[in-house]
Amino acid sequence: MIAACIAQQEKIAAVAKQEMDSAQQQSNDYGANVDRYDSYRTKMMRSRDMYAKQYSNALAGIRHLQDLLKQPSHDVVDHGAIVITDRQNFLLSIGAGKFMVGNCVFFAISAQTPIYIALKGKHVGDTIVVNGQSQTINEIL
Repeated sequence: MIAACIAQQEKIAAVAKQEMDSAQQQSNDYGANVDRYDSYRTKMMRSRDMYAKQYSNALAGIRHLQDLLKQPSHDVVDHGAIVITDRQNFLLSIGAGKFMVGNCVFFAISAQTPIYIALKGKHVGDTIVVNGQSQTINEIL
């Protein structure tokens, strides 16, 4: 399941890298820098920098997820655990959002989310309530 999240992050990284390179190429193709206040070149450089940051964040997320692959399985909900509830499935890791494993939907959530905080330290059979909705933990991997 972590591998599926890694694959999603790799796609995000590839798109960000492609867009970053494209913005740099557009700026290069525009020609020599004639005007200090060239708005088009500035726009391209800002775009390149934005995609560079997204690329860097995606690579950091991939490294973090790869470290989680080395962890043993959990009997208590903690960072790196895969939690199956009666309503949703979670990977407690990075805020990578929704991803699919087969026909199952999972959400990679970071430690700052209310649901992560509610789940931390719980066991199979425990129930949590977040935003007025209860969920019972069915499985911890």
